[in-house]
Amino acid sequence: MLYLDHAATTMVRPETRDAMAPFLDEVFGNPSGVHGTSRRAKSAMEQARERAAALLGASHPLEIVFTGGGTEADNLAVAGAALAAGRRGGVVTTAVEHEAVLRTADFLERLGCAVTRVGVDRDGVVDPAAVVAAVTSDTAVVSVMAANNETGARQPVAEIAAALDGRKAAVHTDAVQAFVSEDVTVASTGADLISLAAHKFGGPKGVGLLYVRNGIELEPVLHGGGQELGRRSGTHNVAGIVGMVAAMEATVADRARFRRDVAAARDRFETRLRAAVPGLGVNVPPDRRLVQHSHLRFPGVPAETLLIRLDRRQVAAAAGSACHSGAGEVSHVLAAMGFDEDAAAECVRFTFGWVTTPADGDVAAERVLAALEDLP
Repeated sequence: MLYLDHAATTMVRPETRDAMAPFLDEVFGNPSGVHGTSRRAKSAMEQARERAAALLGASHPLEIVFTGGGTEADNLAVAGAALAAGRRGGVVTTAVEHEAVLRTADFLERLGCAVTRVGVDRDGVVDPAAVVAAVTSDTAVVSVMAANNETGARQPVAEIAAALDGRKAAVHTDAVQAFVSEDVTVASTGADLISLAAHKFGGPKGVGLLYVRNGIELEPVLHGGGQELGRRSGTHNVAGIVGMVAAMEATVADRARFRRDVAAARDRFETRLRAAVPGLGVNVPPDRRLVQHSHLRFPGVPAETLLIRLDRRQVAAAAGSACHSGAGEVSHVLAAMGFDEDAAAECVRFTFGWVTTPADGDVAAERVLAALEDLP
């Protein structure tokens, strides 16, 4: 199988597996306990917190809040900031955010919070001036993703954060897709809140984190035992946390190699397809998207039909976000970019990952072309 759906999830790195193993066996304690078994788990978790803080450039380890994944981190960031201190503050976001942000915004709107969803251009990129202009004195949080999970389009988060410096609104960025290939730190984004999900960069599923700048108040969205300084209740997934941080370290160390090999694979893939497929649409220019994303339109070819034929040829790809596959509706991302229903239905997302080699681009192109020849 040639796996080209790394934006949905990716393989666990060997460093992750090795780091997790002890915490699935002898170091199994609940870190909230007081006995020796729990203390060992607690110590490992806090060491992981320190390492995660260092990787993100946080000023203190306690700015890292461990969560059950990217969706929870997004919910906590957006709803937590909007509802902090008993208020119902406003939200400014974009029309192409992950559903974890957009559905949270919908929920907040039903509670009476003012929500503004800023549109994007044909490439799926938001105008930073439009985001800044939407911010009012009532805005509690501005949520703009670092890069889009469907198209890979990178957003001007740092520019927005710089323009909002000194205002009361917290700036949140969903960096779930970006972390594997982009420099995601407090300094590089300027954000007050940063969401990550481990399984997008070689960590385990079911664990993530939220960076929370010191001084940012959050209303918890999970209520219980008061873990994570009351910001996120629930028994810690110590094995997952340790594995995630091991994956973060491996990702950062491997990033230059990743970008080089994946860029080569993606460019070879797109070059061969452009030469052979009349009217092929490359939906976001290379300089405006993540290196690992190739979002293509095959005119006259339904994406679902092509995906079935690709699967038969041992290629895994996707028609959009795995979070709403099979929903039977036009992607909100493509709709915001101006695609009509027919055009959106002809788009396929190919995403490369940490196991990709440059030669994979050639193999992928050959199999796609063969699948297209199978079509009536």
